[in-house]
Parts: sequence; structure tokens; C-alpha cells
Amino acid sequence: MAMLSRARVVSSNLFGKLAFQNPIHRAFSSSSTQGTHSHDKSSLMMNNNPMFSLDISSQIGSCMPISMMRIGTIIHNIEMNPGQGGKLVRAAGTSAKILKEPSATKLCLIRLPSGVEKLIDSRCRATIGVVSNPEHATKKLRKAGQSRWLGRRPVVRGVAMNPVDHPHGGGEGKSKSSGCRGGVSKTPWGKPTKSGFKTGPLKRRK
Repeated sequence: MAMLSRARVVSSNLFGKLAFQNPIHRAFSSSSTQGTHSHDKSSLMMNNNPMFSLDISSQIGSCMPISMMRIGTIIHNIEMNPGQGGKLVRAAGTSAKILKEPSATKLCLIRLPSGVEKLIDSRCRATIGVVSNPEHATKKLRKAGQSRWLGRRPVVRGVAMNPVDHPHGGGEGKSKSSGCRGGVSKTPWGKPTKSGFKTGPLKRRK
């Protein structure tokens, strides 16, 4: 029993010495010195990183309301109504340009890829930069099967079908007539494709 009690005393003394010699420093300590060191480190990172020092409106990929941008900014993925989500300029390699100072008025003048200049609400959001993959328009399919891989099915002309399959079908040779009604283009279900069915009163047409 005496040996056992002596071993317990020795082990407790050793544990006390180790605890005082190697104190544990926790990462979540709230000491003032650690707080100042971490603040200095974060400020140093912000000063060295160019992304923190640049103006936010000149960074590519930033999404913000058009009113916060400057004139001449290249943008894409533009909303048509505030909070609706991006609707315009979303295709590969496309971009639009701000032509009028957005912060001056409620509406902002933007030139779309088609060349059309459109007035858009300055509260609408857009993304700065150009959409990626600009080579998409110049890419050529190697064979017909590659088009099928993309989910595109074959398109057959109506004039190449039989009359039972399409209103444009039938006739001798490459006939463009559509029976007794003349050459009015129609859908496979018989609806006129140019301007729809005539619905106005007959007196106005006479």
C-alpha cells in the first residue's frame, strides 16, 4: 500500500510540472495581443492583394445594379426588370456596352450585340465583362451525328412531304402551291405562319 501511495504522489507531481512548463494556447483566445496581430495580418493581405485595392465597378465578374457602373462599361447577363434575373446578352462570347451615364437618370442606354440601343431601368442588375467561350460561333460540326449528340433532331421541309403529312406537301415537282388556297405558308397543323388567321371584320378588307 505504501508503494502504491508513493507512486501516486510522484505521478501527480510530474503532471503538475508538465502543466506549468507547457501551457496550452487556444486558437480562439480573446487576448488583446492576438486580436491586434490578426487585424494587422488581414490589413496587410488587403493592401498586397490588387483585388481589394481596385474599384469594384472595374472588376470582371462583379454583379451589381447598372446605376453603380460607369459609362463605357462592358456588361452581360442583364435584367429587363429589377429582380427578375438575367435575360439579355447571355450567349457565348457576347457583351453589351453602357452608352449613357447610369446614375444620371432612371433609364440607362445600352447597346446590345445586335447593334440595337435599348433603354433599361438603372435598378436592374448586370455582370461586368464578356461571356466566355467566344469560339462557339466559329465551331463547325464534323458530321451529322455530332448534331444529334447535341440533341438536335433532323428538320424536314414541308414541300418534301406528302399531302397527308403537311399542308405544303404534294404536287408535281417542286410545287409551292398549297391546294386551292394558294401559296400561303402554314404550320403542319394548318395555321398560317405569316400573320395568323384573319380576325378583323370583312368590311374593312373590302
